[in-house]
Amino acid sequence: MGSQPLEFFRQVLLLVFTPHCYDNYFLHFNFFDGPCFSSTLSKCLGLGIILGSLLVKLPQIIKIYRSKSGEGISLLSVTLDLTAITIYASYSFLKQFPFSAWGDAAFLAIQTVLVGVLVLYYGGSTPKALLYLVGYLLINFILMSGLTPLSVLWTLQGCNIFIVVSGKLTQAYSNYKNGNTGQLSAATLIMLFMGSLARIFTSIQETGDKIVILTYIASTLANGVLVAQLLYYWNTASQKEKAH
Repeated sequence: MGSQPLEFFRQVLLLVFTPHCYDNYFLHFNFFDGPCFSSTLSKCLGLGIILGSLLVKLPQIIKIYRSKSGEGISLLSVTLDLTAITIYASYSFLKQFPFSAWGDAAFLAIQTVLVGVLVLYYGGSTPKALLYLVGYLLINFILMSGLTPLSVLWTLQGCNIFIVVSGKLTQAYSNYKNGNTGQLSAATLIMLFMGSLARIFTSIQETGDKIVILTYIASTLANGVLVAQLLYYWNTASQKEKAH
């Protein structure tokens, strides 16, 4: 009976530690193993990102819902972002990468498609909003069910760098043209930037996939542009208020 709680404790810790690192830390008391430290840090970051991804776009969704408007939000940018997320999730799922390395993409996809649906719905087009949702679910099934060869997904993942950058820069151009960031949520933009930055490290540690790593580097830089715009227009608005 006494071994059952210990085994349960071990299984819980194996969510964070590899079997080798678990033995290193808890059986051999070797706390100075460099590779184990990097591996464990990557796992912790990955799980933290997944937990954070449950809420990362919630501020954006709430902001659209409360204002009953998607003003300033580029549907093209949202769709490109959703495309990149879905390709990555499908590729990682079929490559059998650890869930801690890509699980946030699944939750981000759900929230991103909801943003797209709300933008269309509050834009006065319920049929288009419904078609957007149904079309996405169909494409998602085709990509993740095994109907799409892994070689095709690998090619699509290679295109993801262009898709990610195009999506973010489309939104950045929209912000520039409007002279503000509209209904974009500051909390969402900052969390996306921090999440993509942390994903560079976890991708190196857990996948070693160069395409995935380059995609997250590109995503971090593009998210950085949006955060910079957020701060710029925020400061500009504050200065205008003080002038009045």
